[in-house]
Amino acid sequence: MKEVVAYLGPAGTFTHAAAEWLFPEKHAVLQPYSTIPDCLQAVADREVQFAVVPVENAIEGSVNSTLDWLIHYIDVPIVAELVYPIAQCLMVHPSQKHRPLREFRKILSHPQAIAQCQRTLRQKAPMAEFVFTDSTAKAAGLIKEQPDQPWMAVGPAKAAEFNGLSILMENMQDHQNNFTRFLAVGWKEKENRQSADFCKTSLQITLPSDYPGALYQVLAAFSWRKINLCRIESRPTKTGLGNYYFIIDAELPVDHLLMQGAISEIEVLGCHVRILGSFPCFYKKVMKK
Repeated sequence: MKEVVAYLGPAGTFTHAAAEWLFPEKHAVLQPYSTIPDCLQAVADREVQFAVVPVENAIEGSVNSTLDWLIHYIDVPIVAELVYPIAQCLMVHPSQKHRPLREFRKILSHPQAIAQCQRTLRQKAPMAEFVFTDSTAKAAGLIKEQPDQPWMAVGPAKAAEFNGLSILMENMQDHQNNFTRFLAVGWKEKENRQSADFCKTSLQITLPSDYPGALYQVLAAFSWRKINLCRIESRPTKTGLGNYYFIIDAELPVDHLLMQGAISEIEVLGCHVRILGSFPCFYKKVMKK
């Protein structure tokens, strides 16, 4: 039986592409959900076996709704990570493809997609109003439904293909080194059909309130063991101003002797350590034209 995988939909989003890469359709059924919390709650409620959601973009930073849902509302482990190249396109209805860019009045897309292209959009279509949608694919669908409107959408080429739209510009993001990290979460280990680039362990650490210099001591536990930390981030505990969880990603599997030693040392300091996941990490290579 094929496993069911939730992803931030509809079809044609970058999350859909990431889910296809991690869970090829011949092995899984991909099920779109309208929001990140819906995806994660579906796997927490065991409606699906896995969920794929974005967690960080190279230009716009962390996706807070993903982090907060993983930290506060569900307890499902991270089982894989994929770093995926993001190439944004400017698309229109075929009936509007000969209209000058300066005559378009609305640009529709997800807030992150618009933010990634904001400077270029302002230069090319200064009169257009930004209209935020739940996803890039949703924006493309709205363009398809309004053929007479001078509207454009920003999103992946796949969204244009699915909706029969014309692409006016490709790779229009303000910074070409644009990647998004996607996480797969689930109740069992993901079967890996590709070789991982490396393994990572993600920890949620709560510092003791009465221990000056606790964060320094936590980082020292990794430093003297020469464990590389690829990400450190704080998120509010939602218990009061100044109270934070620290999310630390280390480039070692959790069962490695050095990782076990670091975790034990941190716990001796009085910190609470929650393992969010220990998982393989993959990079989707950029295709050269």
